[in-house]
Amino acid sequence: MSRGSAIFGTILFLLVAPGSLAGLVPWAISGWHLTPPFFGLEPVRWLGVALIVAGLPALLDSFARFALQGFGTPAPILPTERLIATGLYRHVRNPMYVGVVATVLGQALLLGSVALVAYAAILFLCFHIFVIAYEEPACARRFGADFTAYRAAVPRWLPRLTPHRGAQ
Repeated sequence: MSRGSAIFGTILFLLVAPGSLAGLVPWAISGWHLTPPFFGLEPVRWLGVALIVAGLPALLDSFARFALQGFGTPAPILPTERLIATGLYRHVRNPMYVGVVATVLGQALLLGSVALVAYAAILFLCFHIFVIAYEEPACARRFGADFTAYRAAVPRWLPRLTPHRGAQ
């Protein structure tokens, strides 16, 4: 896939998938209306802001790497030509999904929305099932020993503190 096609496809997928999951659906659930903070603690809102501030750049960085380094898109029908193991992918195998869940959970904490907390949990469960049932087997077939070594060194969900320094 050409770099231009990869960039276009990645931007389109970003708007459709995470744009819907982390923007449109949370808005539909909560109307983005502030309710009293969880446990009556205003600092919980700041934790929500921190999660959003961390989640959105993680998501955008991950998408950019797919197009610019992998010459593909995050969409399963147009996958990357190369295994991405740079940037946040040196710390966690799924920074894109972590970014989406962090952004939704951040909105939940900021807005004081129990419904968004439940949605974030369901979203994480769906991502987890998708990663185990489809994505990891597909990457193992596509990238072979490189993915096997990467999978052994980098955790699926909880980031490692020191970056993996394997083949990049």
